[in-house]
Amino acid sequence: MKRSKEGEKPFPGAIERFLLNSISSALSKITPEEIEWCVEHILRAKKVFLYGVGRSGLMGKAFAMRLVQMGLQAFFIGETVSPVVTKEDIAIMISNTGETISTIQTANILRRVGAEVIVVTGDKGSNLARAGNLVIHIDVPSSGKRRDYAPLGTLFEDASLIFFDTLVPYLMERLNETEDSLRRRHAIWV
Repeated sequence: MKRSKEGEKPFPGAIERFLLNSISSALSKITPEEIEWCVEHILRAKKVFLYGVGRSGLMGKAFAMRLVQMGLQAFFIGETVSPVVTKEDIAIMISNTGETISTIQTANILRRVGAEVIVVTGDKGSNLARAGNLVIHIDVPSSGKRRDYAPLGTLFEDASLIFFDTLVPYLMERLNETEDSLRRRHAIWV
């Protein structure tokens, strides 16, 4: 990526190209088998739970909303209305570093209850990854000269959201859902 001169702003479009290329590269490493595993196990579960801290958690909440719009039982762990997780459920844990203590502890508790755990992380060797039944590795650059283009995990969070959005059409097809049927479950603003 070219800059006009050292210390000056990047050329127009350089940041956008960097973000899109980095996310595209990371998502291209996720296999069709991993996507199918996620779809199968989400559909097989009685309830789907999501958990992450900070902006990773926001990506999980966005996906939980989509799952609810498809008619699935989906919850974000830690909300006051979330039910108890059982062995019939699946949980998706999201953490760029895979070392967020509360996320690791939650994943370990869920595994002890017998729930399946999908881990979405930037570090496939992390403690969180070791707690998962399946690890989705979002392999985005975490260092380098362009770190200021995507600070504090931006690439991981953006790629995670797009990964979750790629699951939606597969789930919709298997559930015989359409945009119209999702719209009927969309939040009503008054």
